[in-house]
Amino acid sequence: MHIDGVPNRTSRPTYLLRESYREGKKVRKRTLANLSALSDEQIESIRAVLAGQSVRPIGELWQTTRSRPHGAVQAVHVAMQRLGFESLIASRPSAERDAVCAMVAARIISAHTKLATTRWWHTTTLPEEYGVVDLDETDLYAAMDWLLERQGQIEKKLAARHLSEGALALYDLSSSYFEGRCCPLAKIGYSRDGKRNTPQVNYGLLTTRAGCPVAISVYEGNTADVNTLLPQVSQLREQFGLQRLVLVGDRGMISHKAIETLRSLDGLAWITALKSAQIRALVQGGTLQLGLFDERNLFEFSHPDFPGERLMACRNADLGKLRTHKREALLEATEKELEKIRARVENGSISGRDKIGVRVGKVVNKYKVGKHFALTIKDTDFEFHRLAPQIAAEAALDGIYVIRTSVPKKQMNSAEAVRSYKALAEVERAFRSMKTIDLHIRPIHHHLADRVRAHIFLCMLAYYVEWHMREAWRELLFADEDLKRKAHRDPVAAAERSAAALEKAARHTLKNGSPVHSFRTLLHELSTIVRNTCQARAAQSSGSTFQMTTVPNPDQQRALQLLQAITV
Repeated sequence: MHIDGVPNRTSRPTYLLRESYREGKKVRKRTLANLSALSDEQIESIRAVLAGQSVRPIGELWQTTRSRPHGAVQAVHVAMQRLGFESLIASRPSAERDAVCAMVAARIISAHTKLATTRWWHTTTLPEEYGVVDLDETDLYAAMDWLLERQGQIEKKLAARHLSEGALALYDLSSSYFEGRCCPLAKIGYSRDGKRNTPQVNYGLLTTRAGCPVAISVYEGNTADVNTLLPQVSQLREQFGLQRLVLVGDRGMISHKAIETLRSLDGLAWITALKSAQIRALVQGGTLQLGLFDERNLFEFSHPDFPGERLMACRNADLGKLRTHKREALLEATEKELEKIRARVENGSISGRDKIGVRVGKVVNKYKVGKHFALTIKDTDFEFHRLAPQIAAEAALDGIYVIRTSVPKKQMNSAEAVRSYKALAEVERAFRSMKTIDLHIRPIHHHLADRVRAHIFLCMLAYYVEWHMREAWRELLFADEDLKRKAHRDPVAAAERSAAALEKAARHTLKNGSPVHSFRTLLHELSTIVRNTCQARAAQSSGSTFQMTTVPNPDQQRALQLLQAITV
């Protein structure tokens, strides 16, 4: 018994179930049934039965013995290949280079301690893709030591890729707290994490104008911002070989004293801002006339106290309203607490100038607006009231800031100088990603100073890869795709997103109906692409297996395709 297929010119073949028989010496066929109404799969199954093969449900033929997320690993691997990441780390292959690349990928996908990383990554395909199947935490520590020795060379390569003569670079400082007190870098200083009286380490990040990281330097936790600036300038000029550069830093970083040193360096220009006391002095001296803001929100002027510099005065009305509201809220909160103290003094539950002063001091230090109050403290009496003229004088400057720069006007106009200063938000975005959202640089568990430096440098390298992935995935994320708009928007007014970006944010879907993602949720979406280890049930005793990887859906395929557009 067999199945014959009879060709048809314009339609599907006719399938007939036939059997052969003998009639004398001749072999003849007779048709038992027309199978043309069956599907191709059904016909093939009947063929198999007629051939003596066993036909069972596919689930009975083989089983999945292991499933590991693969899509996120694949995405990061593609990005690193497009960036030439391996050659960036070292030109020659080595076990240390493989370990560093694997740690960077692991930090992007799921940040853990080094010990936990070696446990976690075996639940994914990462060890296979990066060739680190047999590594443990000791190997990772050795690779970190090897990486730190190469930091200068790697940063020099990054600078050659992304910075050129006359380019604009952004620099800012942040801090992260420690677990433990053994590291010599751990010092108590100004905490940007809100962890007061906690040991921390400071680190300064140098990026391109777009926010792409180039270099990072680590300092003791009590190092002042301004003390990190000149070492960074020396690195730019001596290590990176850049003699002409525009450096952008905040007013605490590029201080008036530091500028005196920068003036002696030919080819180095800067953009920063004046402190509030300097702005107040300009207003009181009549140089900065607030009436000029009636018709515009930006104008340029000069002053003898700032020789060779251009000053750009800006007024953001929305920012002014925000500061006015915040000040009033703090004043009211302070008054409420001070009123409680006055009531206790009046009813005699607290007395003595010392005791009353301690209570008042706690309130004043809590809300930081004590300068706006007149306080009268006696042994049995306490009075306070607002200093209205002083508050009004400060309120007049709400929303006003002044940008200062040594860049000539023919090289950069006023609007562009203000936009360049505001680009420091890109460094803040990098810190936010490195510290909290994605890479989790903190808390720091390492105790050796060099391990801390290597850990922070590793996080910077991870952000370097992530930054390029975010740029490639802009159309899939909540990010604004209209980057050209930034170059022409009002430099003083609050930034506004494009209509397309607002639509994405409002609808949470793209034009094709697929969901809009954050960077993290897109990685989670890609992680549903898994690599299954399968085994034929009949071969269980032999232990032979094979692997099958999930076929990406259209959205996942688009995400992987976009990464192919990454260039350096």
